Amino acid sequence: MPARTGERYLQAYRDGAWQDMLIKGVNMGVANPGHFPGETAITKQEYARWFKQIGEMHANAIRVYTLHPPAFYEALKEYNDKADEPVMVLHGVWVDEEKLVETGDAYSEEVNGELQRELRDMVNVIHGKAELPARPGHASGKYGADVSKYVLGWVLGIEWDPIMVVSTNEKRKGRAQLDGTYFKTEHASPFEIWVAQLMEDVAVYEMDTYKWQRPFSFTNWVTTDPMRHPSEPTHKEDLVSVDPNAILAKPALRSGYFASYHVYPYYPEFMNYEKKYAAYKDFRGEFNGYAGYLNDLKQAHRMPVLVAEFGVPASRGMTHRNVKGWNQGFLSEAEQGAINARLFEDIYREGMAGGLVFSWQDEWFKRTWNNMDLDNPDRRPFWSNAQTSEQQFGLLSFDPNEAGAGLYVDGDTKDWEKAGIPLLDIGKTPLVQAVDEWDAHRRIERVAASADERYVYFRLDFGKDGRPFDWKRTRAAILLDTIPGQGQRHLPGSDGLETDDGIDFVIDIAVPGSSRIWVDSYYDAFYYQYAHMLKMIPIREEAAIPNNGSFYPIRLALNKELTIPDSGLKLPFDAYETGLLRFGNGNPASADYDSLADVFFNEKEHVLEARIAWQLLNVKDPSTREVTGELWKDGLAAKQNVPDFKFAVATYKPADTVQGDSSEPVFAPGTLTFLYPAAREGKLLVADMIPLEWQTWERPRFHERLKQSYYVMKDLFGQIRLP
Repeated sequence: MPARTGERYLQAYRDGAWQDMLIKGVNMGVANPGHFPGETAITKQEYARWFKQIGEMHANAIRVYTLHPPAFYEALKEYNDKADEPVMVLHGVWVDEEKLVETGDAYSEEVNGELQRELRDMVNVIHGKAELPARPGHASGKYGADVSKYVLGWVLGIEWDPIMVVSTNEKRKGRAQLDGTYFKTEHASPFEIWVAQLMEDVAVYEMDTYKWQRPFSFTNWVTTDPMRHPSEPTHKEDLVSVDPNAILAKPALRSGYFASYHVYPYYPEFMNYEKKYAAYKDFRGEFNGYAGYLNDLKQAHRMPVLVAEFGVPASRGMTHRNVKGWNQGFLSEAEQGAINARLFEDIYREGMAGGLVFSWQDEWFKRTWNNMDLDNPDRRPFWSNAQTSEQQFGLLSFDPNEAGAGLYVDGDTKDWEKAGIPLLDIGKTPLVQAVDEWDAHRRIERVAASADERYVYFRLDFGKDGRPFDWKRTRAAILLDTIPGQGQRHLPGSDGLETDDGIDFVIDIAVPGSSRIWVDSYYDAFYYQYAHMLKMIPIREEAAIPNNGSFYPIRLALNKELTIPDSGLKLPFDAYETGLLRFGNGNPASADYDSLADVFFNEKEHVLEARIAWQLLNVKDPSTREVTGELWKDGLAAKQNVPDFKFAVATYKPADTVQGDSSEPVFAPGTLTFLYPAAREGKLLVADMIPLEWQTWERPRFHERLKQSYYVMKDLFGQIRLP
């Protein structure tokens, strides 16, 4: 028995006594870039490196959701056998969510036939007594590493779909309560009985076969917690409970039983609006709804409660807001670390058994609800989508390019030279439109572009006349033709100047805080989805007309209209402008590193660098050069492969006034002062534009980097200890 449950914590046997153990850990997925989870492609060398880094972070636990390849268990044993403080494992057994939802019955043969085999296999695996045949979507091989003494406990299952739970309860109504050897149920629903039976089956098999016990739990989340939430506006999120209290451990289970929950600060919606939680004061003396929920959750259970997942992502894209700013996305790595640390402090102070950060590594295969219709689901692992918050929860980043070969928006152009990216000298070409000689910084003299697995990069070198660069007098633009045959044909700020193929996007560099990307309104996937398809935002008749003269800001949806039940508060449709560009230093080696930086301007050299997330340019899969096709013909599924992008560069004298307001900006760049390539007979020809070419790939280039958030959690985990 490597551990047992105490009154509040799990306990480990050390120095001749059972001692409380505060769980400080991370969740570890089973995928790395270029692979889906079912390929189980992580190597033993990678696992060994990660265990060392996790140990150095002062973490004492790793949670895994399912079977990993033999390399995981071999590397774990080798690390722990030598470590002063072993990293223990909370081991899961995955349940096929698709089969659960399709059948609406947890007891169905489709669900349980394979599950029963996997329960036994998992027990055999941790004891080093398994040889599993190859199966699509599953790890396999010979499992000879006995890690049973390092497996702290079982956490079985997944986040339960509430509709499926209700369906199971209805279909199996009248199910007899369980009275097993190790578990029994009292006043439990049929679904709770099924969960208890899973734990019973594992306990019986491990005791009968190996004479081992370890603490038990099952995965649960806020959606199916045992409390009622009068502020929850979505019926599904407070529909049914899966209550751990309905399941009891019998005396024969000496290792004990605990509850496990995934608890995030931004979801479900009641986490923002529940009055009881909003009025709760934490140990800092501050109002804190997250701590208020944890306090309520702890009081609702008679066993230790572990926060098995918590955290926020360091992603460019955002998916949910939190009233305190602890959002799902649009957070820097430094903000991610500060928020994760704060959440763990709340977990500790509210008397939980501990917490496990979600997650150890970034996961490129993941999707997010508000932009999953805009990519190719079969190609997600092959590139890093900075707009997808689910991909960026990790403390370990997989940065694009091989180590030392990347481009950084930091004002230092040595990386461009090192990468051998050619600079196009355009400062004295006859195709350049005239500018005032005295105002040389309105002229772009050199330009370059490149791309990798996460971004498109641009470099603009401006002229110098001995004076500081003044963004209030100059506005730069990169005019992009990304898909043939579409786009706006009139060039803004010019006297009737047109393009022969259309401009699809404008990267508009103005004063910091006002720089953004504009999309041709006919090519705006957000408008098409939420106005035309779903009727959630106002209709604009011009959007359905090609070459209509309008560019729109780029937005991501956050919530439909909602009404908070107990207060009657009506919340409007919520979205935010994700196309806003942020000035900052994007080099992780810099002291002022900002992981959300899009643009850096070197004031001394008058060099501008920008990196643009692929999805901001309607790219569905850069590894095959697949972009969104004609929305108004084929819908969100529209796709097209392109040979390259084409772009022009321009500068404008800023307009004196700009129409619109901050919630709905209007593209009004001012008077065109410089353009490359220049027009021929009144037209900017696509044949003259600068090509942005990149190679397709099947094997993404990447290198590992510990995020700023890793070091924040390392400091915290090293400081927090039980009395």
